[in-house]
Amino acid sequence: MAQATASAGKTVQTILRGLGWLMLPAWPLLVWVSFTHPHIRWLLPLLALIFVLRMLTLWGQKGVMGQTAMVLALAGVMLCSASLALRDLHLLLWYPVAVNAVMLVLFGGSLLTAMPLVERLARLREPDLPQIAIVYVRRVTQIWCLFFIINGGIALATCLAGSLYWWTVWNGMLSYLLMGSLMAGEWWVRRRLRAAL
Repeated sequence: MAQATASAGKTVQTILRGLGWLMLPAWPLLVWVSFTHPHIRWLLPLLALIFVLRMLTLWGQKGVMGQTAMVLALAGVMLCSASLALRDLHLLLWYPVAVNAVMLVLFGGSLLTAMPLVERLARLREPDLPQIAIVYVRRVTQIWCLFFIINGGIALATCLAGSLYWWTVWNGMLSYLLMGSLMAGEWWVRRRLRAAL
């Protein structure tokens, strides 16, 4: 009985984690629906609830990534709650700005340490990195910082412009295309670097 309960608890936690990760790419679409269909009053409380459940699944998790996910979930709860309380959907537009700011602090802050974040992640798969790889992963961390500055800056501009159309186009499509291109380019460069060693 206890084993079945523990198994059910893990399944629920996995589902909630999955919902939490789905929230990031789905956020622009959900915000757009909230703006264009204001009669759907249950959507905002549902969004806040999903963020609260995400926080509960992350509670007590150690490590930088778990803490970062917790901060992002908290930001989501605060923006949804403030939107509900103030009856101002415009506040929902600020979530991508918060995500980029938190990620910039995470990646940028790690550059001030002996081991940048990308190096820590790389060492999980390959503990003994050669010197050229150490230099490379530091550069990759810097490039991600630049990405978060540019992406966050454009997200901020779309919030201030007040155009739901451009906010949705950038935060719901173009920023993901840019991020995917950066990931694909980094993967290609890494493969070339490995082949040269």
